[in-house]
Amino acid sequence: MPRHDERETDLKDKWLKVELTAPPELIDALSNFMTEIGAQGVFQETPDPQSSNGFTEDLTRETLKAYLPADVRLDHRMDSLKTYIESLSQVFPDLEKPLFKTEQIDDPNWGEAWKKYFKPLRVTKNIVIKPTWERFAPSGRDTVIEIDPGMAFGTGQHASTRLCLQAIEDLLLQERTMGKWRVLDVGTGTGILGIACAKLGVQKVVCVDTDKKAAEIARENIAINDVEERVNVINRDVLTIHERFDLIVANLTAKILIKHRSHLVSLLGPDGYLIISGIIEQNREEIECHFITPPLVSHHVITEKEWICYVLRKGGEAY
Repeated sequence: MPRHDERETDLKDKWLKVELTAPPELIDALSNFMTEIGAQGVFQETPDPQSSNGFTEDLTRETLKAYLPADVRLDHRMDSLKTYIESLSQVFPDLEKPLFKTEQIDDPNWGEAWKKYFKPLRVTKNIVIKPTWERFAPSGRDTVIEIDPGMAFGTGQHASTRLCLQAIEDLLLQERTMGKWRVLDVGTGTGILGIACAKLGVQKVVCVDTDKKAAEIARENIAINDVEERVNVINRDVLTIHERFDLIVANLTAKILIKHRSHLVSLLGPDGYLIISGIIEQNREEIECHFITPPLVSHHVITEKEWICYVLRKGGEAY
């Protein structure tokens, strides 16, 4: 019978690839969950809406791939995933239940090899996201945000995040007084949106997330990007915050955005901006009914495929 340490060595050479398919609204939650249970590398794939035969593909589901180490805790992790999927189905009964399939990978180098999939990614004209191990030579007005790969690299790849970053860049580059602004990033996750605001010149950013692990990850990324003096992470519900902000960014789901609408508006100062993302086309009418109403007006709308991002202003001018 092999010794315990021999078995551990064998297991380190084995990985379980978990491929999940789910409605777009659940992908970020599943990505965060896979990270929490120890996935090494998590990335999203959005299908091309135009297939090779010229017909539009179904955009109601997206794919998430994660790699779990096949160690002694694997069975427990998979049981946790099944339980989590059941809980999502109960919380979101109107959405299709996430599905997954697995594949064993026998590769002693996979613990490092998966990193080859993650290269510097230009998400807007000037913002580039890169994993810490990759080299990148910025030019011109490039703003480079570094993310530690060990935590998963979902940020920047998903359309809702890219749209938020585009909205932030457009807004901050046109506002000369933004250096004095106070910014709130709601449901910060990896902290990427708050980091972007700080790197673009905002001096005071508050990132809030109810998930303890997400708050820890955000703090690590903030330190990597050397913006600790300007960005503060708070691990609690946004409903406990009562300060005023010039800009609030919320990349959430339509359901959560609508739930927190009144509180978010109350946190906006006069002429403050609210950027909301994580919204798909089928939720457009409901979102506009709740958000494009006094005291908010639509300032700008950005779309990518079925995803929508709104830039709203409190008492401002629409255009």
